[in-house]
Amino acid sequence: MMVRLILLIAALVFALPAQADGPRAVPAARVAHAGSAGLLGSALAGPRIVAVGEHGVVLLSDDAGTSWRQAKAVPVDSALTAVSFVDAQRGWAVGHAGVVLASSDGGETWALQRRVASEDRPLFALHMFDARHGVAVGLWSLVLVTADGGQTWDTVLPPPPEGAKKADLNLLGLFVDERGELFAAAERGTLLRSADRGRSWRTLATGYKGSFWTGAALPGGVLLAAGLRGSIYRSADDGKSWARIESGSKSSVTTLLARGPAVLGLGLDGLTLRSSDGGASFAATVREDHAALTSGVLLPDGRALLFSRQGVLPIAK
Repeated sequence: MMVRLILLIAALVFALPAQADGPRAVPAARVAHAGSAGLLGSALAGPRIVAVGEHGVVLLSDDAGTSWRQAKAVPVDSALTAVSFVDAQRGWAVGHAGVVLASSDGGETWALQRRVASEDRPLFALHMFDARHGVAVGLWSLVLVTADGGQTWDTVLPPPPEGAKKADLNLLGLFVDERGELFAAAERGTLLRSADRGRSWRTLATGYKGSFWTGAALPGGVLLAAGLRGSIYRSADDGKSWARIESGSKSSVTTLLARGPAVLGLGLDGLTLRSSDGGASFAATVREDHAALTSGVLLPDGRALLFSRQGVLPIAK
């Protein structure tokens, strides 16, 4: 029990403590220091960059991260952990208290689609396939799917991990492969895989015993999963077999960003990982500020914009 508690606490380091909302949702405040708020998720909305984080902060940039402004209206002040846009206008965000928000104007304003403050099962990751179909995942195997743009969210119970009697894993990240299959990064070295947009799942065991926080799918059936204490696992055969890849660090990996065979990993303690061979090997460096890196986006020119518990960071080359 104690080991599980430690893993749970570790897995939530970059997701911030749960916010305690009252019976009614409180709108996020517009504050001058929003740019230094802890940011947990990010996405491209066409040319615009959208980042979300603690206290319901949503930041927008229309000049590739040179300047930022706060969204005009966000109906909750609880932590937002992930955001996903399907085009320049339509996007969704999820967070604590099971919150789901939707925007139809590029993130300027947001509407509340779901909130269950009574059970505070936070949502940690989100992927929208299109303007109607999407999946959100979170605490204790919480899986929500929508087929109507978030007007309704159905709960799906994934299978228990191998050797377990019930599904009780924390699901911490989502990523898709080139065929549109969806993967959820989870505890106990587990990935969940869905070929039907989250309606059913099967379990992939990697041989790892710790928590995966993130993953990425590369061309040719290459899958990567990463997380606790610098752990990275790679499959070159679409998940049939896995090998541990040396990261050169004991800092936990929070994000993997991939474009072709190039992979950028971000982590706690200022960790950055770079691979040019499809994740077969990584070179590790540590930022001088040791910032807790939580999310990032790859810009069209190949540069990466990074986000952290300290807010937006300078663009990485």
